[in-house]
Amino acid sequence: MVGNIEATGHKLYMNGSIQNHNGLEEKLDELRRLLGKADGDLLRIVGVGAGAWGSVFASLLQDSYGQFREKVQIRIWRRPGRTVDRATAEHLFEVINSREDVLRRLIRRCAYLKYVEARLGDRTLFADEILKDGFCLNMIDTPLCPLKVVTNLQEAVWDADIVVNGLPSTETRYRGCSGTCSPYITPTKMINRATGVPMENILYLGGPNIASEIYNKEYANARICGAEKWREPLAKFLRQPHFIVWDNSDLVTHEVMGGLKNVYAIGAGMVAALTNESATSKSVYFAHCTSEMIFITHLLAEEPEKLAGPLLADTYVTLLKGRNAWYGQMLAKGELSLDMGDSISGKGMIQGVSAVGAFYELLSQPSLSVLHPDENKPVAPVELCPILKTLYKILIRREQPSQAILQALRDETLNDPRERIEIAQSHAFYRPSLLGKP
Repeated sequence: MVGNIEATGHKLYMNGSIQNHNGLEEKLDELRRLLGKADGDLLRIVGVGAGAWGSVFASLLQDSYGQFREKVQIRIWRRPGRTVDRATAEHLFEVINSREDVLRRLIRRCAYLKYVEARLGDRTLFADEILKDGFCLNMIDTPLCPLKVVTNLQEAVWDADIVVNGLPSTETRYRGCSGTCSPYITPTKMINRATGVPMENILYLGGPNIASEIYNKEYANARICGAEKWREPLAKFLRQPHFIVWDNSDLVTHEVMGGLKNVYAIGAGMVAALTNESATSKSVYFAHCTSEMIFITHLLAEEPEKLAGPLLADTYVTLLKGRNAWYGQMLAKGELSLDMGDSISGKGMIQGVSAVGAFYELLSQPSLSVLHPDENKPVAPVELCPILKTLYKILIRREQPSQAILQALRDETLNDPRERIEIAQSHAFYRPSLLGKP
């Protein structure tokens, strides 16, 4: 998941992803001072969206700072009305009974009986209801801490000091822009246009990370990107022993890469499934897809950060183990079909599908052209991105089967990925109008 932070006056908004032990109260007090909170005035943090990352983020904050009830309030919003099907309820019951700590907690809260009844089919559970007990519908196998859940969005955010957006960009646009926003703007820009919050008060939080592993305290890094005024203190506030948060000024590159990694993760899953997890084939795919990512960022950012360090690691972990890679694997194995849509039970929204369409259309615009290295003639930038083109034909046009991803790699006319990188780095590629900039 990806993350953004925001502020109106002293209100912040975070789109996407935290602490324990020593210095917690001091860090909380420091952030409260920065936001102008008086003694006795609660710092209100609200998560919007309860997918895997949204729920984990809120739970990590609750685990760390929830003990300071007189100073901070942490809540999460999710849509009401989503039911839990019988099969999921049965699996949830198994998870509960396999964890003694969770079982005891539910019994103490007098909440265990409803899970028994749901397993028997005598009761219908709702997603917002189980979230209060610490269960995310997209991540049943990882019990979280109990959360304060609000199902009315206006009620959730009206008095919030920090709003954490855990919604996919497609959902952010739908909710905030009523269909009027360009599909070619970044999530932070969508939030800016929908809310009027200044861009300097909107930040992006990105991986590398997998939500369930972070909550289980696997060691991880993340970056918070945006204006210096907020990113440095928020990085300090979110940092904990197993979750190290760095700050970075390059907002656009990190947001673009956040979308591109989901695009290419689907292809990575396909390659893994079709080659029986061949390390050699996956490495060939990695070389070509990362060169396309570098090429694309040079169109969208004036001085893009290099695909190295955390940015490269974020791409790696998403291609290695993420819902988009899983989706690609299931498609290639025939266990899922495109007709099932891009919202999958137990996984949530497969963001890479819509991102494939958006990036393809963005790089196909008639006003754009680059010089083809072999044909020595101007072509649309997408013509130099064969992996993206193939994914578009598989996922959006449905003209080719998943196996076409291998043919794209085996094409003898395919240029050395180094050449694509050199083209991007040696030309004035930057097109500010592509992301709505003057």
